[in-house]
Amino acid sequence: MRAQIVKTEPTDIVKAELSLSQIVENFINSQDVKPSSKALYTRTLKQYFNWITKEEMNLSQITRIELLQYKQNLLDSGLSPLTVGSYITVVRKFYEWAEANKIYPNVAKGIKTPRRKQQFKKQALTPELGTELLKHFEHKAKRDYAIVNLLIRTGLRTIEISRANIEDITFKSGKRVLLVHGKGRDSKDNFVVLTNKAYQPIEEYLNTRPTAKGGEPLFTSTSNNSRGKTLTTRTISGVVKEGMRAIGLDSKEFTAHSLRHTTAVNILRAGGRIEDAQGVLRHSSPTTTQIYTETIKEELRIKNSAEELIDSLM
Repeated sequence: MRAQIVKTEPTDIVKAELSLSQIVENFINSQDVKPSSKALYTRTLKQYFNWITKEEMNLSQITRIELLQYKQNLLDSGLSPLTVGSYITVVRKFYEWAEANKIYPNVAKGIKTPRRKQQFKKQALTPELGTELLKHFEHKAKRDYAIVNLLIRTGLRTIEISRANIEDITFKSGKRVLLVHGKGRDSKDNFVVLTNKAYQPIEEYLNTRPTAKGGEPLFTSTSNNSRGKTLTTRTISGVVKEGMRAIGLDSKEFTAHSLRHTTAVNILRAGGRIEDAQGVLRHSSPTTTQIYTETIKEELRIKNSAEELIDSLM
């Protein structure tokens, strides 16, 4: 990172001259986040400072106008609103810290992250479609059937499937479970229950790997370049997508993540509570799980459409 000299005003607490690299280092060290997040903050700020240098601007003279220009520059470069939003968030954090330490005024205050474009809503599968999908994989590779069956019965994410090892299958209170290294977690501190229907295909698949040890991945690659290694999330998603296309679900609304939605909705369809679905999906807030009730409401709306009452009169 190119060092620039920052001259502070006499009224500032920080009266010594600091290089930009020192300021950034102090900011990064003050953040109570994971090492990976600190590395991301560093890269994000480096990009911001490089843009300032390229535009021949002086960091100490940056105003809200220049920050809005930077935001637009990121959007014009083709980055997604989500990515641009993460960049702007880091810059805002930097200026909040800088103002608190009397280095720079917080010119980023109030700069909004761009609104995300409307995403395709991932659709949950009906019980009939879920059964059809599983039947499709019954005659495929044992690994692929075990994966899809596990996804649809437990609501696991593809990254959680990828991170699972054989030894993560264990018992809690007499029930077989799979320990889960969840999204944004540092360890395998959660679990999903493996019912007999969820576990049997896994057992049949593992029987094809009789010499596999506990520390090995639960599901491994079969490609020539990575045979026996951890299965990637891309491969898992591809397996699911192939199956969905085979049963006629060839749209952006149906992906591997749709099976997570299916798990939640099926719990509610079977009479489970929101809290039950929340526990299985391991959501920190019930508000996140609440969205699945909309699917149930929509199904009831279609099944008992009031429009059909009119047809009974005319």
